[in-house]
Order: sequence, then C-alpha cells, then structure tokens
Amino acid sequence: MAKKSGMEKAKGKIKETVGKATGNKRMEAEGKTEEMKGKAREAMEKGHRRSGKAVDDMKPRPPA
Repeated sequence: MAKKSGMEKAKGKIKETVGKATGNKRMEAEGKTEEMKGKAREAMEKGHRRSGKAVDDMKPRPPA
C-alpha cells in the first residue's frame, strides 16, 4: 500500500529529532523535507488508488 511514503515520513521524523537533539539545523531541515516528501507521496498514492477505483466502477458489468 503506502509503504514507501510511510518509510520516508518515519525517516524524516527521525532525522528531524536527531537534528534537534544535536543542534544540527541542516539535519533538522532535511528531516522536515523528507517528512513532507513522504506526506506528498502518500497523498499521490491515495489519489492514484481512488482514480483506479473510479475507472473500475465505470467498466461495464456483465448482466446478472
């Protein structure tokens, strides 16, 4: 499902936390960026799934 986006969000959160703890502003910023990238990917995946379902719903069904 949304495994890649979840991994990006988790990795970003870890980087952000480590950056805050060590005072490394660059790592903190990279973490925030990765987390937002994961959220964007998640939204894209969700839209892709919805559009696929909409196409499936429009396909003609054989008479029952």
